[in-house]
Amino acid sequence: MRVRLSDVAAMADVSSATASMVLNGKAGAIRPDTIDRVLVAAEALGYRPNALARSLRSQQSHTIGFLSDDVVTTPYAGAMILGAQEVADKHGFALLLANVDSDQEASRHSLEALLDRQVDAVICATMYHRIIEVPAQLTNSPAVLLNARSDDNSVTAVVPDDYAGAEAAMEHLVAMGHRRIGFINDRAGNRRPGFIIDQTSPPAAVEREQAYHDVLRRHGIDRDDTLQTRAPSDPTGGRVAATALLDRPDRPTALFCYNDRMAAGAYVAARHLGLAIPEDLSVVGFDNQVLIAEAIDPPLTTVQLPHLEMGRWAMEQALTLLDENAEPRVRRMPCPLVERESVAPPNHPSADT
Repeated sequence: MRVRLSDVAAMADVSSATASMVLNGKAGAIRPDTIDRVLVAAEALGYRPNALARSLRSQQSHTIGFLSDDVVTTPYAGAMILGAQEVADKHGFALLLANVDSDQEASRHSLEALLDRQVDAVICATMYHRIIEVPAQLTNSPAVLLNARSDDNSVTAVVPDDYAGAEAAMEHLVAMGHRRIGFINDRAGNRRPGFIIDQTSPPAAVEREQAYHDVLRRHGIDRDDTLQTRAPSDPTGGRVAATALLDRPDRPTALFCYNDRMAAGAYVAARHLGLAIPEDLSVVGFDNQVLIAEAIDPPLTTVQLPHLEMGRWAMEQALTLLDENAEPRVRRMPCPLVERESVAPPNHPSADT
């Protein structure tokens, strides 16, 4: 049976109005001993305030909607939810999740369901760094994009700094002495999960490729387009692409892979060709999917996607928007290099070519 405010008041021998003021932080001129009695009674009875009644008084539900493009179904991207939850808990807010898929109508209903429950703000999160079409329903609601941004940057957003992360990976390989560096990029087809705009080249693929070329040029390394290829971003795609790059006399001495799953496939290709990692081939991934990067042998040097930090930042901004009309901003979150054991100086005749 639910404990009522009147039960707390009766146990503390005060009026319901007095108990209400104490429990809502409005004790004001109430005597300290009376405050103590109310607090002791509330704790003893396990009293929980009526959240609905509180929201009606304050015009806030203390709930943030989290619209997810499959984030909730993927362990490594789930850190975005964890980061948002940490900040929400700290400020006394609850997180209400809704997952969407490729069905546009279902996505619209999910968002409307969140808004119908009077959430104070909405965070729209995507699995990968994407440019999205902001749902029209959010026009008049505080909203933050997480791991995504709008095409005109008109909504506050946080995305990973894919360019700087790829730049760090490439600089590391060059510093180790590599000059023939292969790049296995994502071969993205047209995708439209939920509220995503169709894209043949997501921002992550574009930015990582740009960093690859910029670092080579910065160090005076001739561009060789035969060392760059695209493949599906999974282990099979990585294996097939890596095999094509490595089964040649002028093979690269290092591979930079679009993600850790492709890097795992590159490991398989190298082993089938009799190449040892890192003695004969260095490999760097992206994402820092720990279940892959720390499990394969040798452990993979990779770039950390800052899912946890992005989740925290998105929630902090969502709460800020409840108190002030801040101008939209886009935060690019650093992607640090995580060095493990898959990189070493080149040991191949083509290393100096």
